[in-house]
Amino acid sequence: MKLEQLLEGVPFTLVQGSLNTEISDIIYDSRKAAPGLAFVCIVGTQRDSHEFAADCAAKGVGALVIQHDIDLSTMPGVTVVKVENSRYAMALMSANLFGNPARQMTMIGVTGTKGKTTTTHMIKSVLEAAGRKVGMIGTNGIYFLGHHKETANTTPESYELQKTFRQFLDAGCDTALMEVSSQGLMMDRVAGIHFNVGVFTNLSPDHIGPGEHKTFEEYRSWKGKLFQRCDVGVVNADDPNTEALLEGHTCKLVTYGIHAPKVDYRASEQYRLLRNKEMLGVEFTLTEPDGHTLDVQVGMPGLFSIYNALATIGVGKVLGLADAPIHEGLKKALVKGRVELVPISHKFTILIDYAHNEAATESLIETLREYSPNRLVVVFGCGGNRSKLRRYGMGEVCAKLADFSILTEDNNRFEKVEDIIADIKTGMAKGNPDAKYVEIPDRLDALHYAIDHAQEGDLIAVIGKGHEAYRDREGVKTPFLERELIEEYAAETGVE
Repeated sequence: MKLEQLLEGVPFTLVQGSLNTEISDIIYDSRKAAPGLAFVCIVGTQRDSHEFAADCAAKGVGALVIQHDIDLSTMPGVTVVKVENSRYAMALMSANLFGNPARQMTMIGVTGTKGKTTTTHMIKSVLEAAGRKVGMIGTNGIYFLGHHKETANTTPESYELQKTFRQFLDAGCDTALMEVSSQGLMMDRVAGIHFNVGVFTNLSPDHIGPGEHKTFEEYRSWKGKLFQRCDVGVVNADDPNTEALLEGHTCKLVTYGIHAPKVDYRASEQYRLLRNKEMLGVEFTLTEPDGHTLDVQVGMPGLFSIYNALATIGVGKVLGLADAPIHEGLKKALVKGRVELVPISHKFTILIDYAHNEAATESLIETLREYSPNRLVVVFGCGGNRSKLRRYGMGEVCAKLADFSILTEDNNRFEKVEDIIADIKTGMAKGNPDAKYVEIPDRLDALHYAIDHAQEGDLIAVIGKGHEAYRDREGVKTPFLERELIEEYAAETGVE
């Protein structure tokens, strides 16, 4: 592709060279420099890759895309174009390189502080129940038509994002569904993408600090940019930040909630708990815009699952889906590592969740308490080389709210598990000096202990690792997928 075609839609100035230069690919990592490539120089939070422009030119790259002036005296043969924002330019160039695949699919973006991952999985389940072929991108990785791969960021860099959209389209996907982080918006990873539907879940302080957002208001403002880039916004009317977040929005709005005085899709304040070997969920009554009511079952527990379901219903209705696939998809929706039931016994319930800080642990335990278990047992540890405050907080919460705790390892990294557990115990002593617990440093042994000592009606929450498929000791990662390990042990020991 000629450089001029690659730059379609990008404001630029030709500094030297020719726009007829043939470009075979785009890079932003100087280590990949080779003839025929365009190197986009990005000003990052840690380094400015303009420093590597001369090295890339020496390796024969076809073009350099720069954001600020550099010394070109040593690279007379390379084509150079200057842009106002190289991240923005790379996003549009990447879309052009891969044939603008997002324009050929239904695009759905989900933003918010909590619930993005669960909501995208719910939407995917509903769309697939309706016969749609969906590609999904988010915290848990990339999924499309039986394929899965990990991602470094919730919202990948623009080049990887456009490359993934191309893969979706080539595989036959008609819909691309993604989590859109505030960082993804601020750093132009989704620049140039127009969404058919944008979704807002909720907002609370997060990602505020060096290299992220300076203030909560800035964080909220970037989240709101999604609703200047979509046709319809499906938004949580109960969240106190919704009005401010939507300032300057250009899309039509569809609202959902429980308490707001006027919403399009409302859930009843009272909901029913569902618990059996295959499900830990809720049922609520939905009121639609025309006043019609119907009962909806969700295969995940808690009030937050109702809000995520309402967002999903809103998306389904905007896309014209029938009720049957919406309800079927909500019942079957599963998010690996997020309140994920492992159905091994009729006697007790065991689940896996990614909760790995105080707030998430408290929310999870309070949700599970609603199901009135015989005992609420929590299996947990804390990550090594991370803040001790997390250990104190999780220990305090579990001591207060759980009936029994099994203290074990998480990803110890370069710390001793005994030292981490000692910190957790400090927090437990503050929460409840009489809290019952046992220490089992090896996490596999801890899982076996939890199953061996389970009592009738127990609810066992294995938290901290969730969807992770490894255990990190001394910086060495080894396979460790809890769902499979639990299922294997149950089969070996004949758990019923």
